[in-house]
Amino acid sequence: MNGMNWFGKFLTSSIGRKFVMGLTGIALVLFLIVHCGINALIFVNDGGVLFNEAAHFMGTNIIIRTMEIGLFVGILLHIVQAYMLAVANSKARPGKYQVNSANANSRWYSRSMTLLGTLILLFLIIHLKHFWVVSRFTGLEETSYGAGNLYIEMQEVFAIGWVVIVYLIGVISLAWHLLHGFQSAFQTFGWNTLKYRGLIKCAGKVYAILIPLLFALMPVAMYFEWIK
Repeated sequence: MNGMNWFGKFLTSSIGRKFVMGLTGIALVLFLIVHCGINALIFVNDGGVLFNEAAHFMGTNIIIRTMEIGLFVGILLHIVQAYMLAVANSKARPGKYQVNSANANSRWYSRSMTLLGTLILLFLIIHLKHFWVVSRFTGLEETSYGAGNLYIEMQEVFAIGWVVIVYLIGVISLAWHLLHGFQSAFQTFGWNTLKYRGLIKCAGKVYAILIPLLFALMPVAMYFEWIK
């Protein structure tokens, strides 16, 4: 019981919240690499054959489906802890002079993580509705897209101009979020040392540009029919 009390206090403490944020942040960084890699298979331009095979494997493999549950728990923890940290930081803010001083010494996106996170959350809800809910619960075989054909579903969804714009806004928000979040996750665990700081900073910038850029190219390529 004492152990559980200690663990509960740790999770609700400032250090514990940052630890959870860092851990779930790194997990999400790894997930985005896998997710982006699979989605990028549409650029093979084979009519979605390879992409659909990969999507089918991810949707039917029991190990992947189990990890999917853990991922959703991690996302929820990341969101909850982010808002709790934002509220705690807001209450602890001493005054206008200190706020102005902090603004002069930090990037705007590092001060706007809550706003960017909210935009990403709204984008995530739309994204899950378009693809994950349909493929996991309604069954693509019951729709006009064809039997398990997520590629055709992407073509249908991204043929709508306003949807593409919403996705681009979400991806841009993700890029700014990652510019700060990538390095912050490593810093939480003390890995952002002087020896590796330059490498982590460089890797963070490359990651924050490359991954969102690939995600942005997908709806744009579908909309303009660069791939079929």
